[in-house]
Amino acid sequence: MSNPTGNATDVFADALRRLDTAAEYSSIDPEALARLRVPRAILEVGIPVRMDDGSQQVFTGYRVRYDDTRGPAKGGIRYHPLVSASEVKALAMWMTLKTAVVGVPFGGGKGGVIVDPKSLSRLELERLSRGYMRQIARFVGPNLDVPAPDVYTNAMVMGWMFDEYSRMTGSREPAVITGKPIPLGGSLGREDATGRGAYYVIKEIERQRKWDPSKITVAVQGFGNAGQFVADFLFQDGYKIVAVSDSQGGIYRPQGFDIPSLRQVKNQSRQLEAVYFEGSVREFVDSEHITNEQLLELDVDILIPAALESQITLENAARIKAPILIEVANGPVESAADEVLRQNGILVVPDILANAGGVTVSYFEWVQNRTGDYWTERAVHDRLHEIMSREYQLIHARMEQHDTDMRTAAYGVALDRIGEAIAATGTQRYFNEDDG
Repeated sequence: MSNPTGNATDVFADALRRLDTAAEYSSIDPEALARLRVPRAILEVGIPVRMDDGSQQVFTGYRVRYDDTRGPAKGGIRYHPLVSASEVKALAMWMTLKTAVVGVPFGGGKGGVIVDPKSLSRLELERLSRGYMRQIARFVGPNLDVPAPDVYTNAMVMGWMFDEYSRMTGSREPAVITGKPIPLGGSLGREDATGRGAYYVIKEIERQRKWDPSKITVAVQGFGNAGQFVADFLFQDGYKIVAVSDSQGGIYRPQGFDIPSLRQVKNQSRQLEAVYFEGSVREFVDSEHITNEQLLELDVDILIPAALESQITLENAARIKAPILIEVANGPVESAADEVLRQNGILVVPDILANAGGVTVSYFEWVQNRTGDYWTERAVHDRLHEIMSREYQLIHARMEQHDTDMRTAAYGVALDRIGEAIAATGTQRYFNEDDG
């Protein structure tokens, strides 16, 4: 699989280029835009971990609080060997835009640790997670910065971090972190929220285009949490999922896969208390083996990149055949590839909308933690559906109004909302007004 930092592109510089392009379609004040080009705060930490063999390793971790104008920063924590400061800054900026796109009262943040989590034992993973929280505890909080799961972290990891934070502060503050296990204050509906949000967006496109789902083919790059759920929801509605992949490669079957069976086989080696999925999708089903790069270029109706960033670049953009691309991963399309996709008539539903179901339900969890009023799963689904459908329709209308791509339209909506919040405390335009 392509990796987020394995090419010459600086992920954060690429994100800033898109920000500047979208500003032309927004009413944001130049001062407010300038503030969004620089993170509020960046923390880099060393995390000493005692390994099972008695040795000590020191891991590098980051936490970026990008903007908190509209509310506490919000964003996940990822464990990956290729985590970098540039990547975490870009992800935190995208989170700032994402929370504004769905209208929840958060800003944007992100965290990460440079580590191959699959090389750690479960005890080492727990020590790393607790050590990371000890290092960033003064940097986060229910009213300051609220972390959540991301790549190779999950509810159990969040539970360890929440418990460590509580030990340090002497107070149980469940709203300090979201994506927690249900018994520790997690929200029903959080596990499938990212995939479900993307599914609701696809259903809006289905409604607009009057699709017969049984005639629509789908390829999913990244058969992790979000990729599995969106594939399953679409399968249940009759869509034909013809290709899926994970970090080891992909499988292709023109007649489509039985997704529930594939999910079961993919995850069957995982014990109930396990932290990570084990095994690879390509080991289990009698089908054609393909690479992740080949999956991206399949002739399907919907392509869903649900893995890591920078999967579609200027080099391969012209070979993308799917007319609709749903960004379930963060930043899977580089800015240089956007124009190629647009010229080829491909509708790209951007990550800051398509995968915003996760942060939306994280907001629901934060609200429930703070009020002590916990919602039913149906209530969570209904509220998520309402938000995703409403914001898709708004962004689609702006896209058509300005004859631009959906990413630019979504950025424009987000920048308007952030700009209004920043301007509410005054800009040069306000201070230079004549009182008389």
